[in-house]
Amino acid sequence: MTDTTPRKVVALSSGLSQPSSTRLLADRLAEATVADLEDRGLEVELTTIDLRDLAHDITNNLMTGFPSAKLGAAIDAITRADGLIAVTPIFTASYSGLFKSFFDVIDNTALIGLPVLIAATGGTPRHSLALDHAMRPLFSYLRAPVLPTSVFAAAEDWGSSAGGDGLPSLPDRIRRAAGELAAAVAVSTRSADVKDPFELDASFSPVGGYGAQ
Repeated sequence: MTDTTPRKVVALSSGLSQPSSTRLLADRLAEATVADLEDRGLEVELTTIDLRDLAHDITNNLMTGFPSAKLGAAIDAITRADGLIAVTPIFTASYSGLFKSFFDVIDNTALIGLPVLIAATGGTPRHSLALDHAMRPLFSYLRAPVLPTSVFAAAEDWGSSAGGDGLPSLPDRIRRAAGELAAAVAVSTRSADVKDPFELDASFSPVGGYGAQ
């Protein structure tokens, strides 16, 4: 991939409310990632996916095995991306059911090599453990490399410009995580290498050859 080829980044949010702090965190991470990539002189194609809008399609896919056109477009965007920002609210010490169901309908080999920035929202900082105990293992199973810095936003983080107990603030953590994703996306050739599963082999000829009659 040359530096004139746009890098494809997907920001995925599984927040259920509207407005949603989960969507807000996804947007902040996406903005910081795009800004970092543009500072590197790279063009970026950003796609934002709100799983709230796909909830019925995901359920139908789980029952029928076939995605709707809208769900298929979302899956295609992620499988062809150079980087993924995945953000979920934390319920009962883990990612949301909607978040998990979405990745259940994606082929478990489709995300191999896709750099992932994981992030989550929750009521208290205690829920941040779910990032390492639930989200990181999920993407490790899918063989999608997870970036070192994850971002958790508790309710108290949104109204403060400084982190608690001497820890980095939420904006600082967003910039650090976005910088790691941008560095991985900048050297990615993933979107350029993904092939259309329906593309004919180069050796195929519509005339001549055995069986062409």
